[in-house]
Order: sequence, then C-alpha cells, then structure tokens
Amino acid sequence: MSNSLATFADLSEVATRLREKLAEKKYILLFAYNGTGKTRLSMEFKNLGKNSNARDTLYFNAFTEDLFYWDNDLEGDSNRELRLNTNSSFFSGLLGTAMDTKIRTLLHRYVDFDFKIKIREMEIKEGDQLIKQSVTYASFEREVQIDGMLNTIENIKISRGEENIFIWCFFLAVVQMAFDQEEGSPYEWVKYIYIDDPISSLDDNYAIAVANHLGQLLKDSNGEVKTIISSHHALFFNVMSNELKKAVKYMLCSHDNRVRYTLKDTTDTPYFHHVAVLELLNKAAKRNELYTYHFGMLRNILEKAASFHGFNNLFDFIKRDSDDTEGILHHRIIQLLNHGGYSHFEPQEMMEENKQYFKNILARFMADYEFNPALFAELSEETAA
Repeated sequence: MSNSLATFADLSEVATRLREKLAEKKYILLFAYNGTGKTRLSMEFKNLGKNSNARDTLYFNAFTEDLFYWDNDLEGDSNRELRLNTNSSFFSGLLGTAMDTKIRTLLHRYVDFDFKIKIREMEIKEGDQLIKQSVTYASFEREVQIDGMLNTIENIKISRGEENIFIWCFFLAVVQMAFDQEEGSPYEWVKYIYIDDPISSLDDNYAIAVANHLGQLLKDSNGEVKTIISSHHALFFNVMSNELKKAVKYMLCSHDNRVRYTLKDTTDTPYFHHVAVLELLNKAAKRNELYTYHFGMLRNILEKAASFHGFNNLFDFIKRDSDDTEGILHHRIIQLLNHGGYSHFEPQEMMEENKQYFKNILARFMADYEFNPALFAELSEETAA
C-alpha cells in the first residue's frame, strides 16, 4: 500500500490491515486528529487478538488511564490516594514483582515526587452485611525545603500532568516485563503493544521526553513484540518519527460521519502529519516562541520534502539567498542547531539571532514549495489582532 490511499468500511478492517503489516514490520506510527477514532481502533485491534481467555495485545489508551482513580478523602482532607482497579486483567500477576522499584526508576526521569503502592483491607457495607475488600492504591510524597531543612510532605495531591506521567511509567514498567518474555512472566502472552496518545495533559517538553524515552526503550527491545503508536500530537509524532526511522507511518482519516475510513502510507512522503508539523512550526514562529528542538522538527520536514522533490540531499534542496550563492549559511545553521538530541526536561529557547534564521528558512521553504495559505489563515489573523 506504499504511498497510496486505502479505504475501509470500518475500524475492524483497519485493525486487520495493521496486523497484516506487523507481520513484516516491527513498528507502525499512526497520525490521526482527535475524533477520528484512534481509541476505538486500539480496542478493535485488541479484540482481534482475543480468543476465549487468550489475548495478545497489551494496550495503553483512555481505558488504561481510567483504571486509576482518586479517593481524595473529602471528609478528613488528609489521605489522598490514587486507587488501582485491580479487577482488570491489566494488573494480573503484578503483586510481588517489585513494581515499585521498576516504576520509580522510570518515574524519576521526569518528576521529583515519590510514591508507595500499598494494599489494605477495608469494610464495605452491602445491604445489611459488611464485606471485607482489599484496596490497592498509590500514595504520593515530595521532599521540600523548610527553614533550610528537607522535609517529606506525605499524602500529596499531584497535578493531572504528574498523574499521567505516573500512570505512563506504570505502563512502561509493564512493557519492560513484556519485552523480557521470561518464562512464567505475567506478560509472556504479549505479542503486540498498542499505545494511543500517551501524552494527554502534558506540555511540549514532556512530549519530547516521553517520545525520546519510548523510542529508546523500543529500539533496545528484543524485537519479538511488535508495536503500534497512534497520536494526534504533531510534536510527539515528529519525535517518534525521528526515533523510529524505519517505522511505517500512516495517516488515518474518517469520512461520511465515520462510516468510511482511509489509511494513507506517508512513510516516504511529506503528506498529512508533516503538514500538521508545519502548522505547529508556523504557529511557534508567529508567536516568537521558538525552542532549539524546533530546528530538529524543521530539518525532518526539509529532508522529507527534499526526497519528495527528487533532490539527492538537503544541501541541494535548500534555496540559496542572493548573497549566499553556495547556500552554505542556512545549511550549516540547520546542521549545527539540529544535533540529533533533545532537551528533554528544560527545552532551551533560541537566541534572537537563531530565531530569525529559523523564521527565514521556514518562510523561504513555505514560499518556494507552495502550501495552501488557508492552513495558516487563523494564525495570520491571530497575529494581526
């Protein structure tokens, strides 16, 4: 289906096509706008692998996040707990696997708080009877400096973004267990991992960190488990594309009020998600909110476009300024400022001089290789307002 558009009657057919593709490929990256059906597609993919009690897909999506829910102790206002719905098969076999240590190693890449996973018995009244029930929960704490001394504040309520990071790291700890494929592991059944939008409620620096970390984790795996990652977030998708260069890349669209779907293979062409990235870069340039990682995104777009237009390399593709007959300046700027890494936790804002270089390169590219101006009309109006 390379560089062509395929049409499907429903999401089950799309899921079937993805499974067929994973027979020959290790990774699939799927870009789709919100409301297209990404979450439902992940469930269709999972359902195709279910047979009686057997299953083959470990998935992360909105349903996974819903397995974690808060008890904020509204009466006492002191013991705030993130409870785990251990009735779900997602948690099967996890107790006794040192999950705290596995999660903590991942979590401290992103945040400064700590946690404990605990189990306690509690009584719940059902009719006239008191029923004993085990409750599994996570409590959170953070060290703060008070009067020059470090103090541990327990039972804190973490932010929504921090909560999402914790759940994501919990999932990644499970993924690592699935990758190990050790005999007797509670996740030795996993053949596929399906990840849908893991960065909801996170800002861009977290998006870069999560994508980079996930990419490294997948590349270090043994290759027995195949992975699909879907997202509507252009920056996250772009970083994943850079990390997993050999991944198949698709754009999913829905049509006719979700009665028809199209899947476009964009692996080698600057379609769809690249246009979405251009919108994001144009927005950042208009607002003068430019960070060093934006050069990496721009380079990726230029490389894809150079290939599409038949240029042998990026140097030949970059248009030359009248006072720069060799086109050396812009080429060297892109080479120097895109060094292959990302500022994971503290993205650095560009210096004003580099911001101007970035704007010039972007503006020249969009003018020389004409894009529909309607895509950027809203930003123009916003700037003029």
